[in-house]
Amino acid sequence: MSANDTATQSDSLQSRVLIVGAGHAGAATAATLRQYGHSGTITIVGDEDEYPYHRPPISKAYLHGEADADLLRAPSYYTDQNIELKLGRRVESLDLPTRTATLDDRTELGFDELVLATGARARTLPHALPERGCWSLRTYRDAIGFRSVLQSRSRVVIIGGGFVGLEVAAAGRSRGCEVTVIEREERLLQRVASPLLSDALTALHRDKGVDILVNAALKEVVAGEDGAVEAVILEDGRRLPCDAIVIGVGAEPRDELLRQLGAECDGGVVVDASARSSLPGVYAVGDVTRREVPGYPGRIRLESIPNATEQAKQAAAAITGRAEPRAEVPWFWSDQYDVSLKIAGLLAGSSRTIVRGNPSSASFAIYHLDDADRLLAVEAVNAPGDFMAGKKWIASGASPSIDLLPDLSIPLRDLVPA
Repeated sequence: MSANDTATQSDSLQSRVLIVGAGHAGAATAATLRQYGHSGTITIVGDEDEYPYHRPPISKAYLHGEADADLLRAPSYYTDQNIELKLGRRVESLDLPTRTATLDDRTELGFDELVLATGARARTLPHALPERGCWSLRTYRDAIGFRSVLQSRSRVVIIGGGFVGLEVAAAGRSRGCEVTVIEREERLLQRVASPLLSDALTALHRDKGVDILVNAALKEVVAGEDGAVEAVILEDGRRLPCDAIVIGVGAEPRDELLRQLGAECDGGVVVDASARSSLPGVYAVGDVTRREVPGYPGRIRLESIPNATEQAKQAAAAITGRAEPRAEVPWFWSDQYDVSLKIAGLLAGSSRTIVRGNPSSASFAIYHLDDADRLLAVEAVNAPGDFMAGKKWIASGASPSIDLLPDLSIPLRDLVPA
């Protein structure tokens, strides 16, 4: 390394870093910067009052009775690591020429590098909604508020049959609520899961007492005289009385700060393999981004904790002058009743499906391959071994012996030639 390179790296380790967003992606970026030797100022601005906390439990554990937010790190960590937190604040505007951010209380913060980690907001419905009884679960406080609805054993209509909607349905049934899921597509999870997995989860929820309506379009949400939700009316005229609705029709990236500055955005901030945006010295991480994933076609917006962690490493490495981290296999998980679902890889580009186990049983896995029999994804239901093996095979480029894969008597370790 030359003297100039050494000086440049030293400067990068002492730069002022501003992180906008105090979720998992933002907190992980700050922690990784310190781990990588960054000694300059790090400031995190977050619009919630809570210290950075785990967000997956919003549609899972927080609905089942846990009272407190599950913090990512103890509050003392941020003090010990000299990471300044500005909670309950928003960045109103950014000025790149002066490298200055202005907060909603008119505070101005200078920075050398900026990391946008603002995540995504719940997509809204194009319908007039009652004053009370309509919920979107994106924050800890949303979950705590909705928990009181479940405790009342209310009639709940969930609009949208994605993972969040199904997790809420499971929580509702476990509390004794009447639950109906409305999905406008032909099947649940149509955008993100295979038909076999959709069928298995549909059967699971119906067996637990959830009324699932597919090909069902919402026409109107009706308010009672008190201004609270009273019923949902479908396009075919069906009226579904309810005490609350949950809106689970997806999320939109909160990319407006960078869009206003002219950053390249395409359903999220477009970033490279180092989490760099198209603006100099500006990075983006987590649910707000869209990026290429090695081995899969096109740009993809990944909404997952593993993606947030991976991009935090990418941004921290770029800021501190480290080599670009090795690409990781995307993966996701969902807990519904006693079912633990884990997915490794992406279904995009798959053309062949092989099932290991019986989809009507408590444990099975669905393997997805492309035209060249390259393994692209594994959907594992109560099958942690298949998930781990599949994730490892995708990362290494190995593919299991297709003819032997369905045979449960053959151990997973013997399915890939030595």
